[in-house]
Amino acid sequence: MLGNVLEEPIPTVDATSFRRDFGRYQDEADREPVKVTSHGRVIGCFLSSHDLEHFERLKRRERQVYVTSETPDDIIDAIDKAEYLKSPA
Repeated sequence: MLGNVLEEPIPTVDATSFRRDFGRYQDEADREPVKVTSHGRVIGCFLSSHDLEHFERLKRRERQVYVTSETPDDIIDAIDKAEYLKSPA
């Protein structure tokens, strides 16, 4: 799942191996995302359908704009509980 992605490095495979062993990496993507590289640079990432849905939800929320009076309670609660850096006095 994507939640573990930041804790451990994402497995990386070159595009030729990815193409040749697609079934293997499809199975691996069910456990964790797989980066695909070509000539040493990342060209994509193979995700499970669950991780893709999670990613799409995050992207939608990233762009979501609320009118103050229509902001959902969970977002207001998160703002209230947030800790902000205090500037030195």
